[in-house]
Amino acid sequence: MTARSYWVETLGCPKNAVDSDKLTAQLRADGLDAAESAADADVVVVNTCAFIEAAREESIEVLLALGGARKTGAKLVATGCMAERYGDELKAALPEADAVVGFAGQAAIAARVGLASPSSAGVAVSLSTKPTSLLDLPRAVPEMPWAYLKVAEGCDRSCAFCAIPTFRGPQRSRQPESIEVEAAALVDGGVRELVLVAQDLAWYGRDVGAPGSLAPLLRRLDQLRARGLERIRLLYLYPSEVHDPLVATMLELPSVVPYFDLSLQHASRPLLRRMRRWGSGDQFLTLIDRIRRDAPDAAFRSSFISGFPGETESMHDEMLSFLDAAQLDWAGFFAYSSEEGTSAAILDGVIDPAVVRERLGELHDVQEPITAAARAALVGASIDVLVDGVDADGGATGRTYREAPEIDGLVHLDASQATASANPLRKGAIVAAIVTGCDGTDVTAAPSVLAGAP
Repeated sequence: MTARSYWVETLGCPKNAVDSDKLTAQLRADGLDAAESAADADVVVVNTCAFIEAAREESIEVLLALGGARKTGAKLVATGCMAERYGDELKAALPEADAVVGFAGQAAIAARVGLASPSSAGVAVSLSTKPTSLLDLPRAVPEMPWAYLKVAEGCDRSCAFCAIPTFRGPQRSRQPESIEVEAAALVDGGVRELVLVAQDLAWYGRDVGAPGSLAPLLRRLDQLRARGLERIRLLYLYPSEVHDPLVATMLELPSVVPYFDLSLQHASRPLLRRMRRWGSGDQFLTLIDRIRRDAPDAAFRSSFISGFPGETESMHDEMLSFLDAAQLDWAGFFAYSSEEGTSAAILDGVIDPAVVRERLGELHDVQEPITAAARAALVGASIDVLVDGVDADGGATGRTYREAPEIDGLVHLDASQATASANPLRKGAIVAAIVTGCDGTDVTAAPSVLAGAP
């Protein structure tokens, strides 16, 4: 009998990507094989996002598109954040789905739709009784030479605009032993860069009475250099927690890259208080300047909300001034989305959408030349590139420490130079190169010699 097959479509953030790797491993344990495409699969699983309205709309569109394209008899399953947050509503609105599965049932999807092999090793778990069980399940090793590594689930903060705690729950930190076992398996499977993620990464360990546990965890993971790990990258750092010993540890350990993804959201102190957030533009600039004194080449990224209720023109101007002063390498800007169940949903001072669009345009107009200048300044510099993939013409695409996967620019290694290299370019290799030009957010580079090559 031909084995049944699966397809997992992942939407949303890197934390969802980790969940999908777990789901994929569980589906394999349940006796299913990976399909060539969604149209070939016996079960199509869509791991949805529910963070903002646009993400929910995308989730519905993808569910409908994949449901319509599936082969006769194939099952369609909606899971992830949208299934957890709007389970009953989603079932009623989406009769095309054979199952809507919240977090508690993610490890038993194959059984839910009658496709699990009787002899499979799959074991159903419930997040309601075992908060970290899904996280601690084995996972499929990604095809890329980098992987997201989720160290905690949920969030204890009460940011006015964010509904994540209402459906992801409070923070639950994984045991460091469990994280290390997963990290080691990823590295042994060919992963060269681990990207640590959580809803509130810098608070790792606080929920189990061990605040400040992220720095010791980094030291623990740094030992995996002996097994081939090259880089550790941290995403989503709440700014009030970015201080020593965490910063000192990040800058000390050879594997941890000086890349600071700071969750700032705005620069106006009064508006940040209205958002139920810590900080101000001046405090953020002090933090960034302090890090740059110790690590002049550190890279910085952040995300910002425009149009939060009560945002005045002067507050917006403060944001523009902050961006000019901060000179961040990367920045993302998002229109405020009113989310059911959040305290901001009932605030007065709603901003006209046309005004929000105008403000977003102005934010981009300030930031884009800053990013472009930072990329242009790299021309002539020596860089080390982790090769993510090899092109058909023999060249390659990769990243330095300055570029996080999937969200920042890329490095394109020139094919003519690559073919002359002592060693051929290959996925997962670390390549020394010289930057020769830039094109928007991407740069081009000429390989010199592969790191470690004779």
